[in-house]
Amino acid sequence: QVQLVESGGGLVQPGGSLRLSCAASGSMFRLQRMGWYRQAPGKQRELVAAISSGGNTNYADSVRGRFYISRDNAKNTVRLQMNSLKPEDTAVYYCNKVPPWVDSWGQGAQVTVSS
Repeated sequence: QVQLVESGGGLVQPGGSLRLSCAASGSMFRLQRMGWYRQAPGKQRELVAAISSGGNTNYADSVRGRFYISRDNAKNTVRLQMNSLKPEDTAVYYCNKVPPWVDSWGQGAQVTVSS
């Protein structure tokens, strides 16, 4: 029953930056491990970044050093700062709990990296 709304996607040239935001409306947000997932056409959805309730982070090898996840428990938000974007980062990005609530996937934010 958790509602998650992503925002901040768009078209960016290679090497550019973009910041995604996720607004959560469910209860107990501050106690949940949260993450950003992405899915490109024809590929499986993958977890690219995660953050614990205490602020510990984990990143997929493909984004480590370029993407940074953060959270603001007071505002019930999770952010993903994406730097040095590459064409292979093109995908729909979703936020969700880690492990995810199956029934809580939102529409996601489209990120397109192209010249």
